[in-house]
Formats: sequence, structure tokens, C-alpha cells
Amino acid sequence: MAIIEQKIRLVGSKGSREVVALFDSGASYSIIQPGLARELARPERLPSPKHFGTAEKGRKVTARECARLDFRLNGATLSDEFMIVPGITEAVIIGATTMQKWRMKLDFEHDRVIIDPRVTKLRLLGLGSCQSAVGNVMAVSRLPSAVSEYHLLPSCPRPPIDNSPEPAMLTW
Repeated sequence: MAIIEQKIRLVGSKGSREVVALFDSGASYSIIQPGLARELARPERLPSPKHFGTAEKGRKVTARECARLDFRLNGATLSDEFMIVPGITEAVIIGATTMQKWRMKLDFEHDRVIIDPRVTKLRLLGLGSCQSAVGNVMAVSRLPSAVSEYHLLPSCPRPPIDNSPEPAMLTW
């Protein structure tokens, strides 16, 4: 288990706040205190509770809700789901799943978190899968004769290419 503390700015649908986060490679998930989660976002109930062991022998904690938050670190804006866990001493713990998702490296020699700048660029790779498209509107790089905006249909079909000079729009 390896730990580094670093300031981050948490950003949710209700507000933002700068906090000291504990980056803990021994924690499976990212977790947050209930009061802070409710201050920043609207918690969402988990389908079933998640039970976690702690560093304190024999102690377990349970998450019944989560909050989706952005966090700013070293000039990058990242996002993840944070389990809301009552009774934790740290405001926020960034766990291994978040660190792996964003390819973070813990540099213990310099006591810092390193983020690969390539993972901070949001990309849309292909339009053939619902899994790669999130939200109702998706911006696509504009080529001289390509559509510049799509409204995805609920069944997520591959949008047709329109070669007219005006942008086409599919609505639902």
C-alpha cells in the first residue's frame, strides 16, 4: 500500500471545493465523506451496498450511495464515481480504480501524483456503439463536407453521412 496526499479541486453539479485528497493504491475505490458529497453533488443510490475492509484490523465500512464528480489535479480535469462512506477520517480518498483509469503514477521520491497528458484528451472513437457515445448531443470533428453535430437516437444507430454544405441534424 502506498499513499500520497495532494490538493485537488472537486467539482460537482452543486458546487466545488478544494480539499486534500489521499491517493491510496491500497484502496479499491475512490471514496468521499457524506457531508462533502452532498455539498457538491446529488448522491445516487447504489443497486446494492458495497462493503469495504479498512486498514484498521477487523473494521468494515459500507457504501450505499455514490456521487459522480470531476476533480482537478495538476491542470487536468478528471472524473469518476466516488463511493459515499460514513465515518472515514479523510475528506476524499482516490483509490486504485481511479488511478488506473486515468493512468496516474505515484512518485514517492518527489511526493507527487503524475498524470499522463495523453489520457486527459477526450476522444470519440467511432459512432457504431452506444458504449462510446454518452449524452444526447455529440460534437464530431468537422471535415469540409461532414456533419458537425448529431443528436443520437435511443437505439444508437450509426448516423448517416450528409454531404450537403449545411450541417444535418437528427432529433429525437
